[in-house]
Amino acid sequence: MSPTGTAAYLAWGDLPPAVAKAVDLARRLDFANSSLPAHGELLRLLARGIGAGIIGETGTGCGVGLAWLATGAHPGARLVSIERDAERAAAAALLFEDDPRVRVCQGDWRELAAYARFDLLVLDGGGTGKRGAGHREPPLDPLAWVRPGGLIVIDDFTPSVEWPPTHEGVVDTVRLFWLEHPNLRSAQLTLAPGAATIVATVVG
Repeated sequence: MSPTGTAAYLAWGDLPPAVAKAVDLARRLDFANSSLPAHGELLRLLARGIGAGIIGETGTGCGVGLAWLATGAHPGARLVSIERDAERAAAAALLFEDDPRVRVCQGDWRELAAYARFDLLVLDGGGTGKRGAGHREPPLDPLAWVRPGGLIVIDDFTPSVEWPPTHEGVVDTVRLFWLEHPNLRSAQLTLAPGAATIVATVVG
């Protein structure tokens, strides 16, 4: 997610229908933190690559990222997304009520573990180790959540060419966790000015 994600779609034309509906919902609910368009395009591509697998997402928001995933996903894929906010979860569930592949749940991100292990896991609303609800939470265990060969995607980083990577003048320990984890092969991708995403393959 990005604090300017919803606004970024004002200059982005020719959206897939499901994405356009989710962006419209985000605007109606005054939800600013949708996935950036460039990140959405990446999600669509990665979803297409896993075939009839299981896709998970923490932090549904208003369903913009989920719509990109569903647009790219195989007809036999299953998609499960969880959202803490009850109003947003209910509204997003209505968006996908005609797509039997998609399930939107309301609850804490940890409850998504009931559907693990995933072939593709998108961490937008918990599980990354970033600060959440006013405190630092530990990152999830990649091997417990994702099958070997599966992918983890984490957005909302700023591009960094330093090593070790820094954020606001200090070493970015969260980013280092995902880039140096012994059971991950990870890469940082700059998708838009000021916006980077980590894509990691689970090994072991």
